[in-house]
Amino acid sequence: MVNKSIIQKIGFTLIELMIVVAIIAFLAMVAIPNFLTYVAKAKRSEVYLNLGSIYSAEKAYWAENGTYSPNLTGENGIGWKPEGVTNYTYGFPGANGTNYIQGKLDSSASELGVAKADKDSFIACAVADIDGDGQPDVITINDKREIKIVKNDLT
Repeated sequence: MVNKSIIQKIGFTLIELMIVVAIIAFLAMVAIPNFLTYVAKAKRSEVYLNLGSIYSAEKAYWAENGTYSPNLTGENGIGWKPEGVTNYTYGFPGANGTNYIQGKLDSSASELGVAKADKDSFIACAVADIDGDGQPDVITINDKREIKIVKNDLT
């Protein structure tokens, strides 16, 4: 004969399992928002590299022509194109492919309105909705290599 008290001690009760599931759900509820913030910060890290290369291309163009250009590619362009697919849209107001390069997050090019380029200065812009809340992240770099977060989508 088998002792019934031994059989009852082998498995977990439904209440014990429900408590474990509740603890895991609570930990996930705490951890997921922090994880999403880190993902958004990782997406933003591409901006600093690409805006730095736009800065270098604008400075090289200015050294040759004595003016800055609002064209990334094409005639009178600075010859800048990002490597691979980007999250952000980069450039200046104007035509897609010439004045700006559209990123995969399909940010509105209207947010590039703060960007400009003329004889004496330039401000290049990067725009993306990195966390999907409808608010854009807008970051600029100027001819003095000053990077400015115009609209912060991480807050």
